[in-house]
Amino acid sequence: MTCRILTLQHEQEWPELSRWLRARHNPGNGVEDAVKEILAAVRKEQDDALVAYTRKFDCPDFALPLRVSPQEIARAAAAVSIENRGIISAAAANIRAFHEAQRERSWFLTRPDGSILGQQVTPVDAAGLYVPGGQGGNTPLISSLLMTAIPAQVAGVQRIVVCTPPRKDGSVNPHILAAAHLLDIDEVYRVGGAWSVAAMAYGTQSMAPVDVIAGPGNIYVTTAKRLVQGVVGIDMIAGPSEVLTLADASADPVWLAADLLSQAEHDPLASAICVTDSRRLAETLQQELEKQCATLPRVAIASRSLDDWGAIVVTPDFNTAIAVANKTAPEHLEICTRDPWSILPAIRHAGAVFLGRYSPEPVGDYFAGPNHVLPTLGTARFSSALSVQTFCKKTSVIAASKAFLQQNMQSIAALARLEGLEAHARSVEARASK
Repeated sequence: MTCRILTLQHEQEWPELSRWLRARHNPGNGVEDAVKEILAAVRKEQDDALVAYTRKFDCPDFALPLRVSPQEIARAAAAVSIENRGIISAAAANIRAFHEAQRERSWFLTRPDGSILGQQVTPVDAAGLYVPGGQGGNTPLISSLLMTAIPAQVAGVQRIVVCTPPRKDGSVNPHILAAAHLLDIDEVYRVGGAWSVAAMAYGTQSMAPVDVIAGPGNIYVTTAKRLVQGVVGIDMIAGPSEVLTLADASADPVWLAADLLSQAEHDPLASAICVTDSRRLAETLQQELEKQCATLPRVAIASRSLDDWGAIVVTPDFNTAIAVANKTAPEHLEICTRDPWSILPAIRHAGAVFLGRYSPEPVGDYFAGPNHVLPTLGTARFSSALSVQTFCKKTSVIAASKAFLQQNMQSIAALARLEGLEAHARSVEARASK
């Protein structure tokens, strides 16, 4: 494995690099066709389809019930060590504190004529959370449960549903259940994959449908979320994970290599890029990546990721490096420079920004508090991290006064008639004499 070094003289050369990166998200018609078949099967056969798909992909002897009992959740929580329960609890507290600050309030304005206008913020009734099992349930994504459930709770969602794939013996990893227990979530289902997304969207005999589905997953899960969008709300269409580090000559190549590999080990499609104005740093970093990658348990995954989607990009100056970062609009952006805060105002597009030597991306992934469900594949240009707002809706409130209506009646009716909507005009004019 040798991570490529690219030279970019100016940002006008960006489109070629952009086309290369966009190829990471091209599932082809095969994935979409397969997911459409799954969605149709779940709509028609409901629980029977969920059992069949779970037997095929996760647990050969799977049988109903789908829902994990409260007793099993409590037993799993008790089986997890006190130390690990304490770590989960501390992470949850940090995540909750951050998301509490995102809470929005309803507001109202009163006009001089007595009209009242406003916006009412209300949570959805039910949220469905997808929590990947991770290597057959052996590497549970506890953080994904915390990052999706806590914002929903802060928003005020009354019903929270968790779907996660069972292990081969039909059980759910106890650490996932311990996290659910800590959060007082008791509606947990032993079902994963695109079929669980269908169940949350359409409902089955065992599971009532939800209003919003959130949480990361593989290409089949992501495609299922995209296809049910409109039946339910979703958090985002997320692709493979990615990190971009902006580094000057002061950056430590050993630390940079470790940070890039922390993304590369996720998935062969993960992207890890360093942009720097220092050719010397680039060459040292290339050697360090090769050295560290060889020692990783997931060396095959990390090495494939770096081979296919990794790069060290050398620019003539740091302004060009910043321009490349903004063009990339990465999921995770680390700023590893002498004065990272001076760079932050120039950053326009990133899912999350990590400033300084002691803010590697895993700090945000697990513990700091900001959400780790982030826009990928350049969508940070127009979208944001999962948040409390993901689980809220905003309703406009209009309470017009008699004075407002009488003063503006002719204008409203005229606009209605310009649009050919006579009944609209008459609805207003009917109130002219009272």
